[in-house]
Amino acid sequence: MTHRTRKRLALLALLVGLPIYVVLAVSLVNWLDQSFGRLPIWAEVPLYAVLAFAWALPLKPLFRGIGQADPED
Repeated sequence: MTHRTRKRLALLALLVGLPIYVVLAVSLVNWLDQSFGRLPIWAEVPLYAVLAFAWALPLKPLFRGIGQADPED
């Protein structure tokens, strides 16, 4: 995959995929609140922390090296 293609895919992931992920994460938390009641703060904070970083883990290889100059130039 070329550097230019990876840049475009990373931009697409941030502009389209991240908002979709946020909607899914908020829906999950709302479903948990409706199903089990509000979580205690000691459980809610780690849940939000995990959700905050979980989106980046599968995309880490895509984002690696994107901010650098194109190696083919």
